[in-house]
Amino acid sequence: MTPWREPIRILTRQECEEIHRAALAILRDVGMRIEHAEARGLLERVGCCLNEAEHLVRFPAKVVEAAVDRMRAAFAEPGRLPEGMAVRYGRVLFRTQPLQVHPDFTVNAGGFCTVLYDLDGVRRDATLADVRAALRLADQLDEIAFTGLPISAQEIPEQLRPVAMAAELVKHTRKFGGIEAFRASDVPYLQRLGEIVQTPEERCRWPALVPYAEVRSPLCLDENMAEIFITCIRAGLPQSLDTMPSGGATAPMTAAGILALGLAETLGGLVLGYAVDEKATLTIDFTPSYADMRTLLFNYSGGPRLPLLCARVQLVSEFYGCPSAVHGGKTDACHAGIRTGMEKMASMLLPVLSGAIGIGTVGHLENARTYSPVQLVIDNLIAKIVRRMVRGIEVSDDTLALNLIRAVGPGGHFIDQMHTLAHARSEHLLLPPLVTWPWDIGVREEARLETWARAEAARLMQAPHRSPLTLAQSKAVDAVVAEAAEAYGCTEALHLLA
Repeated sequence: MTPWREPIRILTRQECEEIHRAALAILRDVGMRIEHAEARGLLERVGCCLNEAEHLVRFPAKVVEAAVDRMRAAFAEPGRLPEGMAVRYGRVLFRTQPLQVHPDFTVNAGGFCTVLYDLDGVRRDATLADVRAALRLADQLDEIAFTGLPISAQEIPEQLRPVAMAAELVKHTRKFGGIEAFRASDVPYLQRLGEIVQTPEERCRWPALVPYAEVRSPLCLDENMAEIFITCIRAGLPQSLDTMPSGGATAPMTAAGILALGLAETLGGLVLGYAVDEKATLTIDFTPSYADMRTLLFNYSGGPRLPLLCARVQLVSEFYGCPSAVHGGKTDACHAGIRTGMEKMASMLLPVLSGAIGIGTVGHLENARTYSPVQLVIDNLIAKIVRRMVRGIEVSDDTLALNLIRAVGPGGHFIDQMHTLAHARSEHLLLPPLVTWPWDIGVREEARLETWARAEAARLMQAPHRSPLTLAQSKAVDAVVAEAAEAYGCTEALHLLA
């Protein structure tokens, strides 16, 4: 079988070069406001121009180009470790590969949402019981390769939440996805949790529980995010400095301007990362979109955003040589329905056809603010359909079926043939809620998709929990959380986690 290989390319090579040169000009002429004194000093030592009074750092093009060359050379090293890691919406690889369609794309659940649209149709704050149910659900859905925290328990004190939620993640699944750090002091606890649940070999090859930092567009890196970024690098954790430029609000309204600004921000992070440690494992990443100019909310889906995501895949994965996942399976709708299905399918399929190695995070409504277990089940179904779409077509003696066609002949049928039985499930997705009905049945049955998904979510969330941890690992995880609670002055919250 030859899978669908040739990706959609939005940009020409010359256009990629022009966007790259624009990003260099932004960093050289405008620079970034870096609200972290040590970071500014590190950048000055590698050749950047510092205006200390304004906390402004300008990046000469040769400094940025040197960092890009260093990253590309590292990605080209054979047998390089780590191989990759999970991030909040999928995965990244730390080795160069050709841009192509990946039928083995991964799907990530997560998002650290604060609110839940529950099985009863009520939107409310998420609880610890909801977190555990969400992790049980994601762990059992076959298309979900990685999961972070789909939701976070709001009764857990904010300062303890990242560590406590990461502990819940490792207690419920081995599909370790992206996690959150609210401050640099969270990083050692999260790293220790990773060391408890992974062998040294596993952690060297594919480190789990890696937090990240983000730029505040346009072109600002605040003290807290800079400290998280630097702490992660000094801890030996792979990093990218992520950014989410929003056209018309925190970025220019035009697609090319959004791409150039987002690239400038993450390339600034690349320079800073190598200034911290010239041997650091670094990549680049940014997540572009538009603001809805009627509400100024960040668009997670919609037709105009899709070319941006496709271009972002092409730029990061091909032009810079950093294979990565991208946003996919997103919607700006607040309820499961026609708009949701349209936006979810489009925002999964187009990035995959552009060469993304993963998509996520799924299970969201309301531009990624609200988690829905029903939607997560439906998204799992959509991902299955997308995977079948990009699988390709096998051409062989068996699949051409010439002898069978000769035997059946004109006017016959293939319903009772063993060949049909042998290939029915692989050729045609026989998905329980998606059946081709005539009108009189279909008008009733097709309304049952959400009903089916709700029942499936309830069934999976109620399944008995089987911890992936040994008793010793579980005790070690609890000890890390207790230590964090002591340090953060919220030991009274430990009884909530029992």
